[in-house]
Amino acid sequence: MKVVVDMNKCQDHGQCVFAAPDVFSMDDDGHLVYVADPDDALREEVEEAADVCPLQAIRIGD
Repeated sequence: MKVVVDMNKCQDHGQCVFAAPDVFSMDDDGHLVYVADPDDALREEVEEAADVCPLQAIRIGD
């Protein structure tokens, strides 16, 4: 699974962090960081994160 976040759209709301904390987090400056190639076992969490993103900035590929 590949995760891509459009950082031009992302406004660091952090909803994805709550949905998939093993993949998404906030750095010390409050900016989103993420694992671009997470384990497939996390797919359901990542899909939830993509769904809750207010700006729909998260894409999932294979």
